Amino acid sequence: MTPRQGALRYLLPQGFFTLRWWEWGPEAEEAKGTPVVCVHGLTRTGRDFDALARALAAEGRRVLCPDLPGRGLSDWLPDPALYVPPTYVTALSHLLARLEGPVDWVGTSLGGICGIAVAALPGNPVRRLVLNDIGAHVPKAAIGRIRDYVGQEGSFPDLAAVEAHLRRVHAPFGALSDAEWRHLAETSCRPGEEGGLRLHYDPAIAVPIRAAEPEAMDLSPFWQRVQAPTLLIRGAESDLLLAGTAAEMARRPGVEVVEIPGAGHAPALMDPAQTALVAAFLRR
Repeated sequence: MTPRQGALRYLLPQGFFTLRWWEWGPEAEEAKGTPVVCVHGLTRTGRDFDALARALAAEGRRVLCPDLPGRGLSDWLPDPALYVPPTYVTALSHLLARLEGPVDWVGTSLGGICGIAVAALPGNPVRRLVLNDIGAHVPKAAIGRIRDYVGQEGSFPDLAAVEAHLRRVHAPFGALSDAEWRHLAETSCRPGEEGGLRLHYDPAIAVPIRAAEPEAMDLSPFWQRVQAPTLLIRGAESDLLLAGTAAEMARRPGVEVVEIPGAGHAPALMDPAQTALVAAFLRR
């Protein structure tokens, strides 16, 4: 099973840009249940969800995994200041408008921030929400750690060097197989302008993060307005979604918390047990 590619134009004050996505499962008219939108983390792409998308597509679900602006095959933006969550939500809202109905949302890290923002809005289409290692409070130290590496990678001589880098930086994804790490490497890079390989994102996404000293992020005003049943997945060793934050969020009715042992920020959702966990929650 291989994904189809989709694309649409979305509007920002600076002009029109293209959002692209990877689509799995049957076409809309033959799909079963609610479409699933899977949104990746800060430096990643929609291909991170290949394993989960295959599992959901096998159940007859239509699954759409967008590349956020500046990532993967989606357009880079002309002003680095645009690389902030409101821009991503604007782009994703065009995709939601095209789907014209309820969706289930799976968001890893930044993708979960976007999911919380969308699910907090009046009239939103989110039926069920999966938050992968992101919560209502993000500690200052975790933001500082991310700030220290994003946009600093430069060029790699070959795919093996890309894989070695990903294994080091994303070790908290958990115990992945050699084939899974190679898959992430293959879908995370592009040819460099002067030879070699570069990661598949605009380095300018780091500019807003580096524009100020790291500060804790408080999403609780948005989270308080989210009504959708929520599965909160936490890497047991995560420095971004702390155990206390997860416990506080679980006080809201309809929130389930599951910890993934041996993982930090963020569980890769490639392991069959993890994909089955998400599929079972979305099946309800």
